[in-house]
Amino acid sequence: MLSKSERKLTKPYNLPKRRSQAKHSNAKIYPNVHFASDPNAGDFCILGEPPRGKRAGELATRIGARAVIRSHTVIYAGNVIGDDFQTGHGALVREENKIGNNVSIGSHSIVEHHVVIGNNARLHSNVFVPEFSVLEDDCWLGPNVVVTNARYPQSPGAKENLHGAIIRRGAKIGANATLLPGVTIGENALVGAGAVVVRDVPAGAVVVGNPARVVKRVEEIAEYR
Repeated sequence: MLSKSERKLTKPYNLPKRRSQAKHSNAKIYPNVHFASDPNAGDFCILGEPPRGKRAGELATRIGARAVIRSHTVIYAGNVIGDDFQTGHGALVREENKIGNNVSIGSHSIVEHHVVIGNNARLHSNVFVPEFSVLEDDCWLGPNVVVTNARYPQSPGAKENLHGAIIRRGAKIGANATLLPGVTIGENALVGAGAVVVRDVPAGAVVVGNPARVVKRVEEIAEYR
């Protein structure tokens, strides 16, 4: 069951229901895609791609004001995205996600379906976020971070038991870290580069290694005081 803060993140953003036209004619825009203002969409972007089993335009897609969607990005249908959204080149955002304001998704990063991303989240290049993950406000994921959601891949019932990570407000995940299915990274925690997180990380803790272990508190690091 989602916590109160997670339920708040899943509430749809109140975006105007109007469809505009991207500034670049090489962007492909499906029916039922709505922008709060004209986006800056790079060449060969695809916006509103219907997921398997859905017709073009069946799911509404809403993108807030001042979006910058760089070339070769694909955004599937059914997403609700807040203001000041931007992607790097070649990002992929699957269907039916709730994405807050001022979110950045870096080049070649992948966000699967039914993910919740809060305001001011930053995903750097080559990040992978699987379905049923929750990223709260102000979290930061470094390059090549991998989040997983299947504890026993290809086992019977694996797809019915997917659990992405929950990354709490202000947590920072260092480059090349891997988060195992269902772990919770506590508020303002710091996961060191290359760590493999196999259990929950307490709020404000610093963890490193494989398996990741607590080595100190964030407030002990002078740069964060």
